[in-house]
Amino acid sequence: MTTRTLGVIMNGVTGRMGHRQHLVRSVLAINEQGGVPLGDGGRVLLRPILVGRTPAKLRALAEEHGIEDWTASLPEALADPDAEIYFDTQVTQARVPAVTQAIEAGKHVYVEKPTAEDLTGALRLARLAREKGVKNGVVQDKLFLPGLRKLKRLVDGGFFGRILSVRGEFGYWVFEGDWQPAQRPSWNYRAEDGGGIALDMFPHWTYVLEGLFGRIDAVTARAVTHIAERTDEEGKPYTATADDAAYGIFELDGGAIAQINSSWCVRVNRDELLEFQVDGTHGSAVAGLRNCRVQHRGTTPKPVWNPDLPANHGFRDQWQEVPDNEDFDNAFKVQWEMFVRHVVEDAPFPHDFGAGARGVYVAEAGLQSSAEGRRIELETLDDHT
Repeated sequence: MTTRTLGVIMNGVTGRMGHRQHLVRSVLAINEQGGVPLGDGGRVLLRPILVGRTPAKLRALAEEHGIEDWTASLPEALADPDAEIYFDTQVTQARVPAVTQAIEAGKHVYVEKPTAEDLTGALRLARLAREKGVKNGVVQDKLFLPGLRKLKRLVDGGFFGRILSVRGEFGYWVFEGDWQPAQRPSWNYRAEDGGGIALDMFPHWTYVLEGLFGRIDAVTARAVTHIAERTDEEGKPYTATADDAAYGIFELDGGAIAQINSSWCVRVNRDELLEFQVDGTHGSAVAGLRNCRVQHRGTTPKPVWNPDLPANHGFRDQWQEVPDNEDFDNAFKVQWEMFVRHVVEDAPFPHDFGAGARGVYVAEAGLQSSAEGRRIELETLDDHT
């Protein structure tokens, strides 16, 4: 059994998501398990090369995790001949220029979503990656969450019959930053910096809906800024110019309707921060990040509407928990391993820049629908990518 080492340039990992999920729980966790297993019995270890704008933060992060290679110069990192993969988890606004440099340098590229601020930029990256012949991928982590993998198992097994509707609820209360620190960076609430929950979350809903239930044919949405003023990391008030809530209706191929609320201005009264309810002719399911419950048509009770009498039973008690039936690894780590295999042994990886552009397209359509107050029909992007 042979083991090789693959250099991975990681740009933007001083941020919360890049540090926790991509560096610690993915790349370093892969090395702790002995590398990515390959089909021939070999393994691939990853050598992270940290890149960012602030040398002090990079140095501290490298020292914390015993990482030797870091630099504040992207060209210096891209010049490393042993670094075959470039990973980008910067703010969205910085992504297209950096990823373009990486592609031009001949690196395989793996990026966080959205791949760009707009469809033009997303399509440009997809075309450039294809022209340069580099492998490319976008993070679509929610497809690998235990709850959604159980949901896919139900879909593939025909549990639902004909799917009628999907209802999604995502979000939590993000503090304004004045009397309690905000849980999200201030750029998320400035449109001029690439912020906004529609651009952030609609790409997620695109790959979830299209990966599980069917192509999105049309979008109707309302994106709003509920909280007009917030306080930034330095304690200075600023005007929120980006949407902090988006309410979308997605019409799917085959007739199913999906309704998904996304909000950073909602207090949670559900089991998990993200939940989907799927209703079909033969059964229904409610899936979160980890758990999934079902109710088959054969065990569906017959509620009778009578507001004059108190309910004498718990509706949630009438549902059955879906068993794990397998061990679920970290969703980000699973996709990292898939991409490494894609690069090293050409294993399949469907989550490419074309899929990333599709997510940006749906987000852009949602914002257009909100601005113009109308339903937006979508087309395929095959001819553009």
